[in-house]
Amino acid sequence: MADQQALDEVVTFTSDLIRIDTTNRGGGDCQERPAAEYAAARLAEAGLEPTMLERTKGRTNVVARFEGSDPSADALLVHGHLDVVPAQAAEWSVHPFSGEIRDGVVWGRGAVDMKNMDAMILAVVRAWVREGVRPRRDVVIAFTADEEASAEDGSGFLADRHAGLFEGCTEGFSESGAFTVHDGSGRQLYPIAAGERGTGWVRLTARGRAAHGSRPNRENAVTRLAAAVTRIGAHEWPLRLTPTVSAGLTELAALYGLEADLDDVDVLLDKLGPAAKLVEATVRNSANPTMLEAGYKVNVIPGEAVAYVDGRYLPGMEDEFRATLDELTGPDVDWEFHHREVALQSPVDSPTYARMRAAVEEFAPEGHVVPYCMPGGTDAKQFSRLGITGYGFSPLKLPEGYDYGAMFHGVDERVPVEALHFGVRVLDRFLRTA
Repeated sequence: MADQQALDEVVTFTSDLIRIDTTNRGGGDCQERPAAEYAAARLAEAGLEPTMLERTKGRTNVVARFEGSDPSADALLVHGHLDVVPAQAAEWSVHPFSGEIRDGVVWGRGAVDMKNMDAMILAVVRAWVREGVRPRRDVVIAFTADEEASAEDGSGFLADRHAGLFEGCTEGFSESGAFTVHDGSGRQLYPIAAGERGTGWVRLTARGRAAHGSRPNRENAVTRLAAAVTRIGAHEWPLRLTPTVSAGLTELAALYGLEADLDDVDVLLDKLGPAAKLVEATVRNSANPTMLEAGYKVNVIPGEAVAYVDGRYLPGMEDEFRATLDELTGPDVDWEFHHREVALQSPVDSPTYARMRAAVEEFAPEGHVVPYCMPGGTDAKQFSRLGITGYGFSPLKLPEGYDYGAMFHGVDERVPVEALHFGVRVLDRFLRTA
């Protein structure tokens, strides 16, 4: 089991990493190198030999391998990203890059997404070295850049240009899984991710006839764009159940003593109450308009108008997503992928998933582990190019009233110290047995 030093270090490392501002505003505006140097130094202190790699200056990734005891076993990848989304200090109770530890809670941007997990990885690996522990499988550790944007400087670059560093890896895991969800009736759920919806960020372009704003114009690009955006925003996507989501619904129904009627999922979701939030975003594709760009003067009708849509599609549903966008945009608006990544699905009956479940249940015996599909995406998408099956497993035991989902990209992001301790213990237990 992880020692007291590991429990102390995970708190220190989380706080230290938060204080390193790695804000990723997109468009290449980020510098992960200071955080990468910090992580690499902690690994080197433990005797590992980390490699630092960059596609773009300052956009630094770290990869290291901890050799296991069984050379014939497949390797396991554990990865975490170093960048964070922007935070406006004026909106926060504490400065978002203070890393302040107050009343048993670590505050700051990245406390949940996902410098906490980066710190857990470092703390566990360093504890192994102190104890002389060797896991059965090689464990490849990757700290990546650019996950909060396109991943082109991070996991995409590593997968495309440095595949050799991940030789032998067949499975991997990272953020967004094994955290406590309180259902309001005393039950504690621990969802472990075994899938991700695909990413389809879309750019819409409407073209028309530029003209004076005082004159009638039936070829108004803004009007055409607005109509398409309205159709997309109002569209009711049909129900589509994947094996992972079906498994999650079936387990939740059994837990609540309900019939798992997968032909009437909306009714089942209503009966599940707060637990439904684990599933409701992943029973359909989705497309949410998010940005509009048009015009330069109030009395000038522009010849072009642009919008952006955050689209997500379930495994096996990309063709349906494309066809639906063709229909909804209509003849006067063109669309293209601004950024696209595959949807993922991983088996919930694998030995690795069973070991993840067992590790959580050992330290949270009152909890109920259930499979789920992430509504968004992670670096697992890029690593899947190497044939690596991905899971979401970054364990945290959270108190009631603590909304894990709201911490992601939200104001006053924070993580309890005890949650970090739980994460280290569960992560250590799983990796030793994996």
